[in-house]
Amino acid sequence: MTKIDRIPDTKQQWFKEDKYGLFIHWGLYSILAGEYKGKKTDHISEWIMNSLGIPVSEYEALAEVFDPSAFCADQLVKMAKEEWGMKYIVFTAKHHEGFAMYHSKVSAYNSVDATKSHRDILRELADACKKYEMKLGIYYSQSQDWHDPNGYISRANGGEDQLKADNDTKDFQAYLDNKVKPQLKEILTEYGEISLLWFDTPMGMTKEQSQECIEVVKSIQPNCIISGRIGNQLGDYMTTGDNFLPRLPFEGDWELPATLNDTWGYHKDDHNWKDPYNIIRLLIKIVSRGGNYLLNIGPKADGEIPEESIRILNQVGRYVIENGEGIFSTTRMEVYPYELDWGEFTRKRNNMFLHVWKPKKRLEILNCANKVKKAYLLRDQRELICSTEITCEGDSVIIVEIPENLRDQSYYCVCLELVEEHPIFEPLRG
Repeated sequence: MTKIDRIPDTKQQWFKEDKYGLFIHWGLYSILAGEYKGKKTDHISEWIMNSLGIPVSEYEALAEVFDPSAFCADQLVKMAKEEWGMKYIVFTAKHHEGFAMYHSKVSAYNSVDATKSHRDILRELADACKKYEMKLGIYYSQSQDWHDPNGYISRANGGEDQLKADNDTKDFQAYLDNKVKPQLKEILTEYGEISLLWFDTPMGMTKEQSQECIEVVKSIQPNCIISGRIGNQLGDYMTTGDNFLPRLPFEGDWELPATLNDTWGYHKDDHNWKDPYNIIRLLIKIVSRGGNYLLNIGPKADGEIPEESIRILNQVGRYVIENGEGIFSTTRMEVYPYELDWGEFTRKRNNMFLHVWKPKKRLEILNCANKVKKAYLLRDQRELICSTEITCEGDSVIIVEIPENLRDQSYYCVCLELVEEHPIFEPLRG
């Protein structure tokens, strides 16, 4: 278990239990889809303004052609809940490009005032989330804003034509006071319950400036959770690096944000889609180590969800819905002393769940000294033969026999009802 000085705690039971959420990266960058004036970005697509050095005057003209004609918030939220098994959504209300995907009174650079569609995308999502009882979180870029003259710009990424700016000469506090805090107030007062504020890239923000943002959020919606990327280690939970999985269980609340391919916003040339089964395995590893999985889609410019995203999430969703008891409301597993090639464990109270990745005749859990009341297949409650024994070497072992008609199958979950409250893993000895 990773040792930390401060154990992050959201104090919100829903975050501790819900485990699996949908990230939505959608903005003007989806129009370019990774290419501008014949030049392709080799960076993530939502950073194209920065990486290709597109001037503000040229980039903001994209708003005039933004037309989300294929976007249906009701359909998306319903699908995320009923087919993908997700429990919460985080939407990019304002990414680093500075464009608000809602009706901001602070800046006319938004999806209602600056576009011909005049659609408040956040409003549509908020209404759909309320209808389907889905928790709604908001991504808000609090430090980087490439449209605002006082917003920070990262110089660590991008090509030779990258925008030139010296952040030290900017009046960042003016940006914070005149845009960030007023927009946060809009979001928190006009769109119902916001369960999570997903801040990002704090860069040069001082501890006091991070705290200012937190105070705005908590003063309006005290139960709204603050992501770890507010900066200065002031978040309510730990946010990992993008697509980075902690090697060991992590004590406290944490979340892993991840992509389905290599980018977050839509990129027409990024076809490096991840295997659904690898995503299932990653989800279970995250849950086993005590975390949440926030998995991203990047809608196209018109709001259509890429077919590959739907295909992958449908397949993952079948496993999640079928085996949700072994995923949601589970708690961090103790460290098992062996690396298993066939699966991963999760736990909930007296139950230990064995998520099985490959065909097996029997499951052997060596150095596990628990007594088992009952073993059964989670998806249909079929009871399985289970025994607890001592090996020739003197180690405890639990053996679960797999029925013949299941031995050629993979990706299922077995529940062990334990006598004890916690798994009892024996240490390795010579």
